[in-house]
Amino acid sequence: MQLEKHNIEHHISKNREGTYYTIDFPMPDGCERVTVSYSYTRFTGRFKKLYEIVNVVDLGLMDADDRFIGWSGSARNSVFVGLYASTQGYSMVPLKPGIWKIIIGAYRIPSDGLDVHYEISYTKSGARWFAGDLHMHSNASDGQHDIFSLTQIAIKKRLDFIAVSDHNNYSENIHLPVVPGLTIIPAVEWTHYFGHMNFLGVKSPFRNSFIANNEDEMKELVYNAKKMGALISVNHPKCSICPYLWESDSCFDMIEVWNGPMRKTNMDAIEWWHEMLKSGRRIPLVGGSDFHKSHRVVKMGNPVTFVYADSPSKEDILYAISRGNSYVTSSVKGVRLELFCEKSIMGDTASHKPGQILSVLADKVKPGMHLQLISNEGISAQWKSFKKGKLKTEIHISESWDFVYLMAERNFAGKKFCCAITNPIYFI
Repeated sequence: MQLEKHNIEHHISKNREGTYYTIDFPMPDGCERVTVSYSYTRFTGRFKKLYEIVNVVDLGLMDADDRFIGWSGSARNSVFVGLYASTQGYSMVPLKPGIWKIIIGAYRIPSDGLDVHYEISYTKSGARWFAGDLHMHSNASDGQHDIFSLTQIAIKKRLDFIAVSDHNNYSENIHLPVVPGLTIIPAVEWTHYFGHMNFLGVKSPFRNSFIANNEDEMKELVYNAKKMGALISVNHPKCSICPYLWESDSCFDMIEVWNGPMRKTNMDAIEWWHEMLKSGRRIPLVGGSDFHKSHRVVKMGNPVTFVYADSPSKEDILYAISRGNSYVTSSVKGVRLELFCEKSIMGDTASHKPGQILSVLADKVKPGMHLQLISNEGISAQWKSFKKGKLKTEIHISESWDFVYLMAERNFAGKKFCCAITNPIYFI
């Protein structure tokens, strides 16, 4: 995202006191967010107490069609507006290019007038990383919290998106709340005795009921959900309590390899996913906390899926997830991983070329962790020492690689556990 600025020096004369009027400012094309800040001499005393206030200028905004967007009076010296988040009191709207207006309320103006400085900052739209949790439950099934409470927990954990996937139940999807700065993806966890799957992106993914009692009925149910636009993730496939037992391993679009706290069943799921990659299947991995209740070992945002998407809209996030432009890590503060091959990132396909280079980036690597670059041939490179928890290096790509991904690991009690894992870059 690029940040551009526009400054306005405006003088309010004494005869404007007690009136409202507007001044223009430009809205360039391709903006995702605009921030309007202003400053002026407001106090006369040394200690800036309320009774020493002399000058008061109020603030509001109108868009390029002269539609009222919001008003904050003199309560805020900076406000922002965008399609996905806005300051309270301001509507979330697309930033239509053209001439926008600052509404000025000239409440208290000195006899010689008042100089006001306005600074307008524009955030251009563009692809970037978003962190989210794709698996949790509300009190509409067996969770503790209602959906709005879940959104507040998510915001505190600095998540950008969540999917509330109640068991076989989509009633809450019909009236999802609008929470500035948080994308809520409609979801259902189709819960069957033979395995669980998340149906993501569709409010009502079942034509009638969720019932399926054999392989053909399961495939038809999944097919109909996909036809309506659902993205299908198989959840905790190697769980000892509710594993994936259906015969078909081609009906789902993604694999939840990391469910809740990292443990052996997740490592088994990663191995299952790896074997699918070796067989030629290009299938993305995701993670989800499976959060139900507070004050338990399962925490929202552990793990998180980091997604490189064009915007925080649910459509762009789900599209990027479906492509595998993502990685999974323990939390928003967990290990950061990236792989590049020219313009290709995780989930993309690159063509083999002589002398081709793979860029490997890692950050927030903790002492005791090590990184492995894993291909269809096994471990192709590894690193055990890091300067300030960072790694930035390049390696030559082998012509025999069909895919390659990066995993951070830690040994605990003689066993290896994943700390972060990327989707692959594929090669042809």
